[in-house]
Amino acid sequence: MDLSQVSRSIEVAGETFPVVDVGHGPAVLLLHGFPDSRLLWRHQVPALVDAGYRVIAPDLRGFGDAPRPTDIRAYRRPALVSDALGLLDALDLDRVHLVGHDWGASLAWRIAGSCPDRINRLVVMSVGAPMTPGWETAEQKKASWYFEFFCQPGIAEAAIVADDWKILRDWCRGQGDQERYLRELARPGALTAGLNWYRGAFLPPGPDEKPWPPLPRWEKVRCPTLGIWGENDPFLLEPQIEGSGPFVDAPWRYERITEAGHWLMLDQPEMLNRLLLEFLRVAP
Repeated sequence: MDLSQVSRSIEVAGETFPVVDVGHGPAVLLLHGFPDSRLLWRHQVPALVDAGYRVIAPDLRGFGDAPRPTDIRAYRRPALVSDALGLLDALDLDRVHLVGHDWGASLAWRIAGSCPDRINRLVVMSVGAPMTPGWETAEQKKASWYFEFFCQPGIAEAAIVADDWKILRDWCRGQGDQERYLRELARPGALTAGLNWYRGAFLPPGPDEKPWPPLPRWEKVRCPTLGIWGENDPFLLEPQIEGSGPFVDAPWRYERITEAGHWLMLDQPEMLNRLLLEFLRVAP
């Protein structure tokens, strides 16, 4: 399926986002991570549509052809949640199944825990619940060394593009859509916009920075939740997602996909699709 042919522009709070919107039936919202776009889901969209779902997959702000604000504050969590909920409102969708990967999974945890009335079932890939002890292990901190590096405005951009993007090529380790990432990040403002997801999450607010309207308090997720991890993920290790069960006050299921790295939807699409369809289950 050519996702560009089933995409349309949706306006959310005055900004325009390209969004896959295809199929009929229960709605599934797919949220990608860094440095992806809605094209990440090209193997999942047809399988879900064929199984009787309506699939919604946006380019999230800062990525793909979505808006690229220059203000780091625009990438703080309340703004990103507002984008996702605003998209659902624009499409007149009260509730959806929510599927997220990488930063999209982090965002999905936040939405499901803060706005439980909007989510039927949750699927998170690669990223565990925010307070899982696995985030604090020495091994995980070593694996996610790049978080601090990406949070250095100007310095990170200069280093990443140097020597034909050597740092990013090495970082990808041949996984994912590496060449597509390089083409898209080379567009004006795109690299900084993508890195701003890290800066918005980890840099403290400046002294003159007005706070974004607060989110509802994050609580335990109260819908059935499936966590999925690829066994060769070099960035996000297993304990931080495998141990997320205590933060789900509903049925929790964890699956490890073998012979898959961080981008498991590209490495093992058929296996992932089977898990998704089994877990989401179209109601009779």
